Amino acid sequence: MLGAVTAAVAYLYLTPRHVPAKYLVPGTIFLVAFAIVPIVLTFVTAFTNFGDGHRGTKEEAIRAIETSSVTQVPGSPEYYLTIAERDGSLVFLLVDPATKAVQAGTADGLSPVDGAEVSLTGKVLSASGFTIVPTAQAAERDAEIGAFSVPTAGGAIKATGLSRAFEGKADKKYDAACDCIVNPAGDRWYANETEGYFIDSAGAHLDQGWQVSVGFANFKKALTDPTVSGHFLNVLIWNFVFAISSVATTFALGMIVALALHHPRVRGTKVYRVLLILPYAMPSFAMLLIWRDMFNTDFGLISKLFGVHDWLGTPTTARLGLIVINLWMGFPYMFLVITGALQAVPKELTDAARIDGATPWAGFRRVTLPLVLVALTPLLISSFGFNFNNFNNIRLVTNGGPYAIDNATVGSTDLLISYTYRVAGFDSGVADFGFAAAISVFIFAIVATVSTVAFWRSRRQEEVYS
Repeated sequence: MLGAVTAAVAYLYLTPRHVPAKYLVPGTIFLVAFAIVPIVLTFVTAFTNFGDGHRGTKEEAIRAIETSSVTQVPGSPEYYLTIAERDGSLVFLLVDPATKAVQAGTADGLSPVDGAEVSLTGKVLSASGFTIVPTAQAAERDAEIGAFSVPTAGGAIKATGLSRAFEGKADKKYDAACDCIVNPAGDRWYANETEGYFIDSAGAHLDQGWQVSVGFANFKKALTDPTVSGHFLNVLIWNFVFAISSVATTFALGMIVALALHHPRVRGTKVYRVLLILPYAMPSFAMLLIWRDMFNTDFGLISKLFGVHDWLGTPTTARLGLIVINLWMGFPYMFLVITGALQAVPKELTDAARIDGATPWAGFRRVTLPLVLVALTPLLISSFGFNFNNFNNIRLVTNGGPYAIDNATVGSTDLLISYTYRVAGFDSGVADFGFAAAISVFIFAIVATVSTVAFWRSRRQEEVYS
């Protein structure tokens, strides 16, 4: 594969042929890699239960269940332990107290290590091909080390702290005859290929599951689960209001400023343009945090000036504040593109309108604005799509709030993207990627539909003014 790709690239760029392809191929490759592939993977994931507890295959789930049930029994082998890494992966370097032989323990099993330098206390000081992890750094990875295990013929090797390890036996074993997990007490958990869990007769399942196809279950949950669908419509309406208001206000202000500076009598336009572009040039993360503090109840500048002491604590003012923030951050972009579009409007048309007796407003509405819209409609559509999924503004300023007293799942300023982020469990640390992908498909369908309709209307408008 590498040879074929290298040969194709060499043929394309080292020969004088296929000049258009020299420009089209890189763009096509990036389009496939960063747009089409993520979309396809999102669609595929939406039909699975992929998430925490369901990340791997059934075989990996079985191994995780067996190794997590390992316990130390009397007489089980013990080792001196050194935490190391190889190729970025965690490795247990194990020293036999009796023979001082060194073995490397990975998720695949044990392998001998030759030529390792071992201290008198059993600590591995160096080993070819391995990077010793300092004790302080290993302590920070205590949870990862505690969950790590090395499979062996009799069970698995687990860490006891950062310097000792033992080989224990698994209390739970997989029985292929019944396709179930059994323990010494005779309890059985049978594989359920529909849910991707091992489930007992009472309906309780083991923590570790595996990835399976669930059909349209994630989409059904989004539409029928009261905790999700009960707030979906309200969030969707506010999502449209936020996106449309953001595009409309930034376009209007950008147009006013661009028209003012486009007038031939205005002097110092370069200075004004530099000053007006500053909000767009500033890092958005920093600006969002500054705006959040400006709305602060106790010391915020806006609260002091206008006397509204809880801007972000009331749904109406919180939503208004977000639109104002987006206006300040977004109008410089509109100002730039509209300035370019105005310079492309033929001066003969505006002069002809003025000679025919059109007022400045009529000339703008009948001539300038339609021609500008023909050029900027794709940019307005992309701006709508961006603001429809403007996660940063919501997350950093209001975090979806304010929330009702009896509902901490959805806030008054949540967009679909931030609502999905919370409902899918990312905040709680238990993520459901399959469900999040299903909601993302809904968002994709909405934005794609709006964009398609807008492009269709823009083509009709372009035919009229061409």
